[in-house]
Amino acid sequence: MKTNHFLVVMTAFTVASILLSSCESDDEATPTFLTQSKVTNADSEYATCVTTIDSLPFETPSQTEADALHLMREEELLARDVYQALFEKWGLAVFGNIAKSEEQHTNAVKKLLAKYGIEDLAANHQPGVFQFEELQQLYNNLLAQGNVSLMDALKVGATIEDLDIADLEKLSDEIDNQDVLWVFGNLTKGSRNHLRSFVGQIESRGETYAPQYISDESFLDIMNSPHETGCVKP
Repeated sequence: MKTNHFLVVMTAFTVASILLSSCESDDEATPTFLTQSKVTNADSEYATCVTTIDSLPFETPSQTEADALHLMREEELLARDVYQALFEKWGLAVFGNIAKSEEQHTNAVKKLLAKYGIEDLAANHQPGVFQFEELQQLYNNLLAQGNVSLMDALKVGATIEDLDIADLEKLSDEIDNQDVLWVFGNLTKGSRNHLRSFVGQIESRGETYAPQYISDESFLDIMNSPHETGCVKP
């Protein structure tokens, strides 16, 4: 994901007024939801998966790969910060649960930065404050939209995961380090699970979500497939 991609994203949000893993802990869950137990298990799985990073070859990252790591470090923080804020606003467990998963995701990228001695630009991150101007604008717009209504908040969640999948897939085509590809593959898997969860919440309330960044075909493939467990193989 490059800066010009985010400018396109911001334009889309302006033109469309920001069109728009986990579920509530009560019994309203359906098979399309990511349940609380699945969130807990996913966090445990992910913590175990991250240990694989050190077992993969040390391959000095290119500038493209270093830039991708910096951007994904903050993009995962953006997701976490938005979800934490929306959980405080609406009290819906899906936001709090997935925020915890996003913490795992950003820490995986942080581990890669440490492995290669790359400066962590987000080392002193404060919630809602970002080094990349495009991410700052995106955060501000997403949070404003999510504060309008609970449905808007859920669509913001789906939009974030939709965008994450598109960006991660694009970045993965531009890098070749085994460990970076492995981490990005696991982040993409997590985003697919989160997208399933948010869309499940939206549909349970009688509305639908149309993908903004991934293709309709990819979206349907994700929604018609089950929750994913385990680590993506290196």
